[in-house]
Amino acid sequence: MNGNLTIGKAMRWWEKVTHPNMREVESAQDLAYSLLNAGDKLVVVDFFSPGCGGCRALHPKIAQFAERNPDVLFLQVNYEKHKSMCYSLHVHVLPFFRFYRGAQGRVSSFSCTNATIKKFKDALAKHSPDRCSLGPARGLEEAELLALAANRDLEFTYNEKPTLVPIAEAIQMEAASIGGPWMPLPAAATQPLTLGSENGSLIPSGR
Repeated sequence: MNGNLTIGKAMRWWEKVTHPNMREVESAQDLAYSLLNAGDKLVVVDFFSPGCGGCRALHPKIAQFAERNPDVLFLQVNYEKHKSMCYSLHVHVLPFFRFYRGAQGRVSSFSCTNATIKKFKDALAKHSPDRCSLGPARGLEEAELLALAANRDLEFTYNEKPTLVPIAEAIQMEAASIGGPWMPLPAAATQPLTLGSENGSLIPSGR
């Protein structure tokens, strides 16, 4: 029994090399909150599987990138533990990575191996923390949030954001409503104005 436990512990290769800015995601809600609370920080979401040889071979290099970039947050999603969540997020190939950055939301999405690690390196350099992203963190796409909320296998709640009406349209709707705060303007006042030629005064163009 003890031997089996020892072997099981040794198989957890993704826990062998970690850094303070690397952690495993516990749930879909955890992933969504982590992205929203990351502020302007670049977040790399690493989808892996314990039985994926490519994931295991690539992990030491990902850990090196994490060590060299302490301002970047690396979130690991275990496919075997979160298959239903991965399905809702349309992750069907491993290893797979998604990069998120502040108000921009998802900025990159790709699969790579040791042979194509340049993809990862280039994405990390392109979206590095020294480039400012203004506004609150966007996190997951709304379509992804809706898919997670609709997934009955997950305990995930999402309150849809209210639809924003453009200010000009809102004013027009308010003015046109019964008992609106504004009276219609006189016809003359709504005519285009042109500059008079004699004394520079503004006169209605209809005169």
